Amino acid sequence: MLTEPTIEKLTALRLAAMAQAWTEQGKNPKLASLSFDERFAMLVDAEYLARDNRRIDRLLKEAQLRLPDACVEDIEATPGRGIEKATIRQLGAGGWVKEHLNVLVCGPTGVGKSYVACALAQAACRRGHRVLYRRAPRLLDELALARAGGGYAKLLARLARAEILVVDDWGIGTLKEAQRNDLLEVLEDRYGKASTIVTSQLPVAKWHDWIGDPTTADAILDRLVNNAYKLDLKGHSRRRTTTN
Repeated sequence: MLTEPTIEKLTALRLAAMAQAWTEQGKNPKLASLSFDERFAMLVDAEYLARDNRRIDRLLKEAQLRLPDACVEDIEATPGRGIEKATIRQLGAGGWVKEHLNVLVCGPTGVGKSYVACALAQAACRRGHRVLYRRAPRLLDELALARAGGGYAKLLARLARAEILVVDDWGIGTLKEAQRNDLLEVLEDRYGKASTIVTSQLPVAKWHDWIGDPTTADAILDRLVNNAYKLDLKGHSRRRTTTN
């Protein structure tokens, strides 16, 4: 058998996982009883799985999640936390991403808002969706720097390309006029085309006052709130015990 030349050709074709699987097949005499189709299917499966894992790893790295190990299955959904298991299952299934809906997670500090947001984002990455995470203060700083440096349009385009934009710690500090306009631009680009996850200590009812200008606030909330799932988390701070 011309094993080595074949391995070299598979590697040259960037089919390294298939090459490795074929080498392993040659070391396993039990596989000799399988048909060619069965063994070839195993090789294809090995290459497909390897590429899928690399794709997921790349998406998770690009997402820059604050809690990259957050997992939907580990979210504690109990009546005392204000989260229903049925809602988490529905969000975990990912249909809201295809429908370009938003998810708003509110609650007091330490109750697990960031964990829920990152868990939903991580699940989306594993389904092949492009995700980008930013804390709201950092996002506003990036937009201001991009405007001053001439890269504003490029940054807006990058944010718009994300199928899910996670905006953590929404509602902190006081917004300036330029920041209000920046948020409106970001959400306008995403409305009806992509999904946004927002976490905030402020209840949704107070977001209008936080934004400040009534006209801009109406425009922002119209694009963010009306087509969103709303989770109002309750309970004590979980930072001393668990993170979800």
